[in-house]
Amino acid sequence: MSFAWFVYFHDAGAPGVVDAADRSGIRELCRRVPGLSGGYLYTPAAAVGGPFADDEPPPRLALQLCFAELPSLEAAIAPGGSLAALAADDAWPSLAGTTARHQAMVVRPFPVPDRPPSHVPGSGACSYLVHYPGRAEDMNAWLLHYLTHHPQLMAHLPDIRAIEIYTRLDWCDGLPWERVRFMQRNRIVFDSVEALAASFASPALRAMRADFRHFPPFAGGNVHYPMCTEAFAP
Repeated sequence: MSFAWFVYFHDAGAPGVVDAADRSGIRELCRRVPGLSGGYLYTPAAAVGGPFADDEPPPRLALQLCFAELPSLEAAIAPGGSLAALAADDAWPSLAGTTARHQAMVVRPFPVPDRPPSHVPGSGACSYLVHYPGRAEDMNAWLLHYLTHHPQLMAHLPDIRAIEIYTRLDWCDGLPWERVRFMQRNRIVFDSVEALAASFASPALRAMRADFRHFPPFAGGNVHYPMCTEAFAP
C-alpha cells in the first residue's frame, strides 16, 4: 500500500502561469522531503476536446507527492514539517492569486498493456486528472463497482501508460490550506497531449461512458483536467 498527497493551486481571480523559477524551486523543495518515494508536478495542458471539454478550468499548478508510509506523509505536512515552506507567504510569486486545496489518499494502481511508446517529438507526458468531489449513497457499493469495472475498461484506451485510483483516508496536517474530502481521484497517463486526445475517439471510451450509466448513485459529478506532467525522484 502507498499514499499520495495532492495540492491544487486554483486561480481565485485572473488566470496566471507558474514561471520556471518557481517550478524549479517547488520541485527541489519537494524532492528533499524525508520519506518521499516520488512526485509529479502538473501544469495545464493544451485543450484536448472530448466529452469533458466544458469542465471547469484546471489548476494553475498541482502537485502529487507519493509515500510508502502514511506517517512520513503526515510528518511532511505537520506544523513545521518539511513542506511548511510550500505555504510560506510570498515564497512563490507566480502562485499569487491562487487558492490551495489539499488531500491525502490511498493509492490503488492498476495494470496497463505493455505497448511501444507513442511519444510525439516536442511533447511531454500528459496526465488526465479526475476527481469526484461529492458523495456516493453507499460508498462500499460505489467502490465495489468502480474498482472491479472501470479501470479494466480504461486499460483498453489506446497508448495508455498508467492507471491509478485514489480513495479516502483519515489524515492530519498543519498547513494553512483548505482540506478537501473528495470521495475519489483518478489519474491516467499518456505519452503526450495528442495521445490523450486521440483516445477520446476509441471504443474503450465509449465502453467507459456506457459503464458510467451503471455507476451506483452518487452526487457531485466529476471533473477532468488534462495536465502536462513532470515526474521527479527524491
